[in-house]
Amino acid sequence: MADLGIVEADLDEQFTHSRGNGGQNVNKVSTCVILTHRPTGISVRCEEERTQGLNRYRARQRLADLIDYEVNGVKSRAGVEAEKARKRKADRRRRSVAKAESHRAET
Repeated sequence: MADLGIVEADLDEQFTHSRGNGGQNVNKVSTCVILTHRPTGISVRCEEERTQGLNRYRARQRLADLIDYEVNGVKSRAGVEAEKARKRKADRRRRSVAKAESHRAET
């Protein structure tokens, strides 16, 4: 977060009850974290884990990734990963088509 210039003072943090699985814990305890970055207006909701501490950590990770993508675009970590996945998928498709064509040529 420091690399992106995100300061804790710029974050608004709210806690609410989570939804879904987790049993009595999510019904009693406010484990869901809603994190808002005031300068950009980007908001993140995290309710994956059963504990508030882990949700706070994951919300900050997600917020940092979103701000990174907003600032750096395709050069961000998420953008680079998406580009790698797109290329892998294209390579797989190309190999699959080539294999099907060679199979047709044999028969």
